[in-house]
Amino acid sequence: MEKIYVVKYTGPFGFIKPWTAVRDEETYSQQFLTPSIVAGIERKLFPELLKDDDGEIKKIVRHRLSYCGLTSQQEKTWSKGGFKKEKKKDTLDREYFKAKNIGIINRAVMLNPELHLAFETKFDAENAFIQNICLCRNEDILLPTSLTEMDEDEFEQIDGFELAFTDETNGFKVGHNRFKDATEMFGELKVIGNPIRS
Repeated sequence: MEKIYVVKYTGPFGFIKPWTAVRDEETYSQQFLTPSIVAGIERKLFPELLKDDDGEIKKIVRHRLSYCGLTSQQEKTWSKGGFKKEKKKDTLDREYFKAKNIGIINRAVMLNPELHLAFETKFDAENAFIQNICLCRNEDILLPTSLTEMDEDEFEQIDGFELAFTDETNGFKVGHNRFKDATEMFGELKVIGNPIRS
């Protein structure tokens, strides 16, 4: 059985914005990584893939995400239009902060997320192990904590959520791929063990 090399990342917070969550009053963090998110993480770890980028996932062969719970946080938002920003005497006019179109949304953020990324080669895993990543928000930094060699059966024992990337006939729609001209993405959600850790 072939070995894979698994890098575990951890951090205090993580947020994955669902593709349907545009100005929702209550936005819960999505529990799975879409193909474009995995591709984005891959490009951060391996910037050489940005050259002639076709949007394909080339180095991350599996992933698994778990967390301890959700915490609700408030965030200020405003609509697309309806405010003005003017510069007066080297100071910004703060009137747009008082506009009627500003609102507060509640956003549920993952607590203590753990992400396992699997690679085919030790070289790629070691390169990933010396870097940080984020899921979607760049303020939610995850740091590498371990690098383990294991087989596929051992990887299957890791609790968590994993989206198996599929086509339209075998999965549900998970968004639009920003690396592939906004083509629709589909997947089948796998829930292994207890992904909500105590």
